Amino acid sequence: MELRYKPVRRDGIYGLLRRESVVWLPNPDFRSCRFQPVVPMRDILFVKTSSLGDVVHHMPAVTDAARHFPGRKLAWIVEEDFAPLARLHPDIGDVIPVSTRRWRSAPFAPSTWSEIGAFRAALRGRDDATVIDTQGLIRSALIVRSTKGEKHGYDRKSIREPLASSVYDVTHTVLRELHAVARNRVLTALALGYQLDDAIDYGLPRAQPAGIAPYAILQHGTSRADKEWREVDWIGLGQWLSKRGLEVVLPWGTQAERVRSERLAGAIKGSRILQRQPLDITAQTFAGASLVVGVDTGLLHLAAAYRVPLLAIFIATDPGLTGPVGSGPIKVLDARLQYLSFMRAIEAAEALLD
Repeated sequence: MELRYKPVRRDGIYGLLRRESVVWLPNPDFRSCRFQPVVPMRDILFVKTSSLGDVVHHMPAVTDAARHFPGRKLAWIVEEDFAPLARLHPDIGDVIPVSTRRWRSAPFAPSTWSEIGAFRAALRGRDDATVIDTQGLIRSALIVRSTKGEKHGYDRKSIREPLASSVYDVTHTVLRELHAVARNRVLTALALGYQLDDAIDYGLPRAQPAGIAPYAILQHGTSRADKEWREVDWIGLGQWLSKRGLEVVLPWGTQAERVRSERLAGAIKGSRILQRQPLDITAQTFAGASLVVGVDTGLLHLAAAYRVPLLAIFIATDPGLTGPVGSGPIKVLDARLQYLSFMRAIEAAEALLD
């Protein structure tokens, strides 16, 4: 079954037309939406496997579903590396790790096929009534094929791998121009049949650590070189934060990032290199910060999820699609057209700290 929606436009407002009703989506926002009622079902299984930022972006959809269906069991299929993050959400009752990344590294190993068989058997043994694939990729659709229950996902025009939509029992149109958090929330609301409001809630409680001196996290590492900020600017910002009385904390994930952290620590008095630790522990470190400054990377969204004062610096990517969003204080600096110096970052950080 396919719920067919036709995009329409009226006075700059974009909507989805289905039969006689319209779901209006202000562009690029998604407030004041009306959705066709769908009969609610008992258990809900989400499929959002990776990456780190995508996992965090899915949390508001989980919060929405739990709020509209209190007491219903919510489960989440997620890549094993990010399972600790999924377990942080208090409304998730069952986290189901999947190992697609590891399986792809050894596709012909007997152990890989044994694990895949056991994973599929475990999914077939579940009794989920509704399955929602907010990943929208062929690899996530292949996971959905092994599940029971009514399968919901994006239609062909709403995802970059249209073949994935052929797996779903019910497909929905969700504008590709929306932010990733909005797309997850809209798809989930359409699948479960509730009205979506504009409040973004990641569901993560922020516990302030007692007896710890205030600190700022400089998240300098990212997956691509063109998204990096110059070291001289990190040093200039870090030195200002140190003089302001904040301990500067420098996380790292790769060997190159560790070496960069060492160089930054050598130039920023009183700074500390954060040791590698499990993701859930790292999340708590971000939750306790007085300020987080970072470039476009998954860990940046943890700060938004915990409502920590956040300064995001986007060097090469569009923050309108994947930038941090949330109810906490957030300042996004778009440096795609004009390079951003540390002096401008200091002005933004000062406003967040005051």
